[in-house]
Amino acid sequence: MQTILPVFRPMPALALEVERRELPDGDFIDLGWCASSRTASGPLAVLLHGLSGGFESKYARGVALRLLALGWRAVILQLRGAGPEPNRLPRTYHHGDTQDFRELLQLLRQREPGTPLYAVGWSLGGNVLLKYLGEEGAKTPLLAAVAVCPPFQLKPCAHKLRTGFSRVYQRHLLGELKGMIRRKHARVKLDVDLDKVLRARDFFEFDDFATALLNGFENAEDYYARASCGPYLSRIARPTLVIHASDDPFMTSAVVPEASQLAPDVTLELCAAGGHVGFVAAGPRFAPRWWLEDRIPAFLQAQRHLK
Repeated sequence: MQTILPVFRPMPALALEVERRELPDGDFIDLGWCASSRTASGPLAVLLHGLSGGFESKYARGVALRLLALGWRAVILQLRGAGPEPNRLPRTYHHGDTQDFRELLQLLRQREPGTPLYAVGWSLGGNVLLKYLGEEGAKTPLLAAVAVCPPFQLKPCAHKLRTGFSRVYQRHLLGELKGMIRRKHARVKLDVDLDKVLRARDFFEFDDFATALLNGFENAEDYYARASCGPYLSRIARPTLVIHASDDPFMTSAVVPEASQLAPDVTLELCAAGGHVGFVAAGPRFAPRWWLEDRIPAFLQAQRHLK
């Protein structure tokens, strides 16, 4: 229920000004600037959506609205190929692709050298964020970050999604990803067997037939090993909050890192309940309250003194 209830949440009303950013390799990403964030001043939070997400991700919009109310600015990074318009190159966004995020931060630092930068990522976006932070260490321009329900280790998560009720989520996500590949195949020459991709029964097959081939991995096993954020957690050198739930249906307890695997700057908050990017609490008259929209801004606000 924690995972499913947010699906029925009304879309948070958030005005976005979309900026298309051309990339050095000839592709593009889209930036959704929230309200007046593109021209205003103040701390800026970059928001990274999860698998099959984008500008319409309710969790990102909800946190953006709360940050705007606190005097922050926010921009949603719609990852390469995640929007309704296929990207130009065969490659796609995936759990291990940190380059586009890195280039965006470099762009923001060039445009606004004095602006404090922060980031929040959910699920896949959380994995990208944590992996990037581990890769960059103290070189990152980010002052602090929050990751919600990152997979930590992709292979056990792919196994979990093959079992029980978790297969419902797998079927939904695979349907979204297959649709992305179908639309992309109609416009870009892809060196994949489209029939095999569309018949993939689980993430192992989809990542073997599509993700790995399009993004320079040998196969799904190679992709899972190289793209997982778990091995990078000990290298993070910025205050980072990681929020996870013990009942997350996308994962098992085996993927949750031990304290010894975390850098001193990383805080793991492991909640007994919360589902996958759910964390729904009881509000007035038992109306749902989106707890992450309290916790994430509170953490970021506490880091505003950092330089």
